[in-house]
Amino acid sequence: MSYTRKIVVTCAPLISSILAQEVEALGMPVKSINRLDVETEGTLLDAMKLNLQLRTAHRVLYQLQTFSVNQPDELYQTIYDYPWENQIPLDGYFSVQSYVNHPSITDNRFANLKVKDAIADRFMKQFGRRPDSGPKSEQAVLFLYWTEQEAAIYLDTSGESLSKRGYREVTVAAPMQESLAAALLLSTNWHPSQPLVNPMCGSGTIAIEAALMQQRTPPGLLRGNYSFMHLKSYQSGIWRRLRQDLKLDQQSRRDAQRNIVATDNNPDAIDAAKKNARAAGVSHLIQFQLSDFSETPIPDTTNSSAGKPAIVINPPYGARLGEERKLELLYARIGDFFKQQGAGYYGYVFTANKALAKKIALKTSKKQEFVNGKLPSQLLEYELYTGSK
Repeated sequence: MSYTRKIVVTCAPLISSILAQEVEALGMPVKSINRLDVETEGTLLDAMKLNLQLRTAHRVLYQLQTFSVNQPDELYQTIYDYPWENQIPLDGYFSVQSYVNHPSITDNRFANLKVKDAIADRFMKQFGRRPDSGPKSEQAVLFLYWTEQEAAIYLDTSGESLSKRGYREVTVAAPMQESLAAALLLSTNWHPSQPLVNPMCGSGTIAIEAALMQQRTPPGLLRGNYSFMHLKSYQSGIWRRLRQDLKLDQQSRRDAQRNIVATDNNPDAIDAAKKNARAAGVSHLIQFQLSDFSETPIPDTTNSSAGKPAIVINPPYGARLGEERKLELLYARIGDFFKQQGAGYYGYVFTANKALAKKIALKTSKKQEFVNGKLPSQLLEYELYTGSK
C-alpha cells in the first residue's frame, strides 16, 4: 500500500485530456498524456482511490516491474523470478492480458501463456500447488506491456472496465458507454447545479451520468468487485473507510435539485432508463417522460455564475444503407427545436454523421472529436439565444 510506482490509467481514444483533468483534480500528478492513457504515479492505495472516483477511465494499471527482454524464454525467466507469492494468494485465481509488439510474438495469447506458466511454475516449486488461472477478469489480473526490447508488468487493479458501473440492468439498441457519456458531459459548458435536458435518452446513460455528477456520487461506489480485492495486500478495512468518506461527501448533495429531464418516444427505452436510474440511486433526480423529443419540457434556467444549462442529444446516425435520407428531417427538426425552445441553453448534438449534422442548419460554437465504438464522432456545440446575437 505504501510503495509509489508508475500508474497508467487507460481510456477510450481522444478523451485522455479529459481524464488527465480528472486525475489532477484528485491531487495526483500527470506525468504524460497519451492517445489511450494518462500516466501518473502513486501507491496501491492511490490506485484504489482512482478506481473509485474516475468517471472517464477504463482501467488503472499499477506497475510492478520493468525489464528488457528479447525472446519469450527471457520473458518466462524474468516473470518466474518475481515474488508472485507476495501478490497472488495461493488459493486465488489470476488472469493475464497484454499488449505486445515484438517480432517473436505473432499472437498475444502466446505471451500471456508464457507469463501464466512462469507464475504457475514458481508456485509449484515453492508450494507444490498453484493458484487457478484463466481468461476471467473477476479476480487478480496482470497486464504485460512489451514493445521492442522494453517490457513492463502491471497489476490491473480494475479488472472489469471501469465504464461498467454496475447500474445498467436493461438496455435498448446501441447503448452509449458510461465513460463516454461522462466524457461528453465534462466537455460541455454544463454545470451540475444547472438543468440538463436529454431528449432521445435511450437507456438513460447520459442522464444518469449527469445525475451522478450532480449528487457527487463517485461512480466506483456502484461496483462491488475490483481485481485489487483479490491481492494479498488488500485490506478490507482501508477500502471500507475510503468508501465511507466518499459516501459522507455524497450525502451533502442528497438535496440536489430535480432538474434533469430525459425523454424518448420508445416506451421500452423509458422503462429501461427508469430501471437503470433506480439501480444507480438517482431516479429521484431525473424526470422521465415518454414523448417525441420536440415535446421535451425545458426547465427554467438557473441564475448562477457556474456553467450553463444544456440540452444534450445523441440522435441516430443512419449507419445502415438507406437510413440517412430518412434521418435528414429528424436532424432538421433538432435545429428547429433548439431555435424555438432552447434559448438560454447550450445545445449539444453527438453524432457520427457529418452530412446529417449539416441539416441542423445552425452555426456551431465548438466541435470536439470522439470515437464511439469504432465510429469517429463529434460533439457539436450550439450557443442558443433568442433573435440575432
